[in-house]
Amino acid sequence: MNTYKYYKNITDLLEEKKQGKKIVFTNGCFDLIHRGHVDYLKKAKELGDILVVGLNSDESIRRIKGAQRPINSQEDRKAVLEELKSVDHVVIFDEDTPLNLIIAISPDILVKGADWEIKNIVGADYVISQGGKVRTISFIDGLSTTNIIEKILNLYGRNYV
Repeated sequence: MNTYKYYKNITDLLEEKKQGKKIVFTNGCFDLIHRGHVDYLKKAKELGDILVVGLNSDESIRRIKGAQRPINSQEDRKAVLEELKSVDHVVIFDEDTPLNLIIAISPDILVKGADWEIKNIVGADYVISQGGKVRTISFIDGLSTTNIIEKILNLYGRNYV
C-alpha cells in the first residue's frame, strides 16, 4: 500500500530540509484534539523550524485501537491539525507505524510523548544514525482522548443519542 497516498507531495518538505530548515517529526492518531495535543504540538514545534505530523489513517487506527475508533475521519483530523499554528505539514500514513515515513523525511528531530522510552520509539535508531536527535515531551496529566471518551460515556450513558 502506498504510505503517502493521501498526501499530495513531500517534495516541498524535502526542499525545506535542503534549505537548512530543522525538521521535527511526530505522529499519532489525534482523534479528538484537546489541550494536551495543542500543548504537545507547540512544544514539538519549538524544537525546530518545521513541524511534520504523521497522522495514522482510519484503517491503521482500527487495527491499533479497535473497530470503534477513530471517532473522527482522517480527513477531519487532518483538517483540524492543519489549522493549528504549530503544525506545518500533516502526512497521513496507512501502516501501523510511521517508520517508512520517517525514513522518507529523515527528520532532524523525532518527538514522542514522555510515556515512551527512546529505545522503544519507532524510527529512533534511524534518526540517530542519520545524525538526528530523539526527544520526548511530557503530557498534561489526565488529558487524553480515551479519558474524554470515558467522561462522555459516564456523563451521558452508552446509549446517548
